[in-house]
Amino acid sequence: MTNSFSITDIGKKRTMNQDYVYSSDSPVGNLPNLYIVADGMGGHRAGDFASRFAVQETVLQIEDSERYSMREIIDLALHNVNAALHRRSRMVAEYRGCGTTIVVACVRGNMLQVANVGDSRLYIAGDKIRQVTVDHSLVEEMVLAGSLDANKARVHPDKNVITRAVGAESYIDVDFFACELHSGEIILMCTDGLTNMLEDEEILRIIKDTQGTLKDKGEALIAAANEKGGTDNITVTLVDPGI
Repeated sequence: MTNSFSITDIGKKRTMNQDYVYSSDSPVGNLPNLYIVADGMGGHRAGDFASRFAVQETVLQIEDSERYSMREIIDLALHNVNAALHRRSRMVAEYRGCGTTIVVACVRGNMLQVANVGDSRLYIAGDKIRQVTVDHSLVEEMVLAGSLDANKARVHPDKNVITRAVGAESYIDVDFFACELHSGEIILMCTDGLTNMLEDEEILRIIKDTQGTLKDKGEALIAAANEKGGTDNITVTLVDPGI
């Protein structure tokens, strides 16, 4: 059985936390477990509403799903939630233009199913750290096209411009990844409040060097991001697949 720890922190510069996190090591609908991280965008109320709405409604959709394929369950849920959030953003003036990143994960045996929209990420940390998701952002498109160096992307002035978000359009394109997990590996899900402050190798070092529980490791990651400036909300979910 999986074991997880989630934490979200407002950071050092923001007045509101627009991140939202959900984790369940127990079954949710026909899924054996469920982990979701979201980072809202828009005005103060809009971003907060978007991330909370998207996560809570995704959970409800999954609870009610009669499908059995992990991918199908998550895919249908995210498309339904996107349509609902987009409608709400058009109906309520204070939510106009809202949207949210989202990364969703589920573990069955030694297989990990991941879905993402936006630039919140999922990593697998073992002897090395590997980013599984691909950012839907302007700078990532430039890196993939070969017009921008990956190191320069971290400090590019447009690094926070995302190209996909739940609720931003009437239709959403969701990326899916299926990965085989191995003994000793830990899953990390996070918002860019962590990855904008810490390099991947720093993240891996903290996970490996921090003795104790997943809680200890998660709190150490939050503390390190805040020590580097904490310019954004920071959310971390760590999952031990229990292999």
